[in-house]
Amino acid sequence: MSETWKRSQISDPAGVILASLDDLLDRERSALLEGDLDAVSRSLREKERLIDALNGIRPAEGDLLGAIREKVQRNQVLLDGALDGIRAVADRMSALRRIRETLETYDQSGHRTVIEGLRKGRVEKRA
Repeated sequence: MSETWKRSQISDPAGVILASLDDLLDRERSALLEGDLDAVSRSLREKERLIDALNGIRPAEGDLLGAIREKVQRNQVLLDGALDGIRAVADRMSALRRIRETLETYDQSGHRTVIEGLRKGRVEKRA
């Protein structure tokens, strides 16, 4: 739990929710930095539940909400980076698949020619 939460009173409902959300955001950050997207996915419902509960209470602690907002924004930057990485891998795998299935060449006049790749052979087992 961060210093902000140690100084705050967490006995009121909003404080308890904020402290839980603070801990969850720290765990989410760790999971993002470790590349554990399964853990990030698992925490999503809990995060939504806590945010919904917080919206229902409307806490008056502006500084504490500011700290939570900063953590949410920090984690969003990490999540965007992870998604960019996943997209890059998917694009690269698609390009490799295309290369394996076709060959693109250019003739003397610069026109592109696509040569379809060989069909994948099948291995037939006979007894």
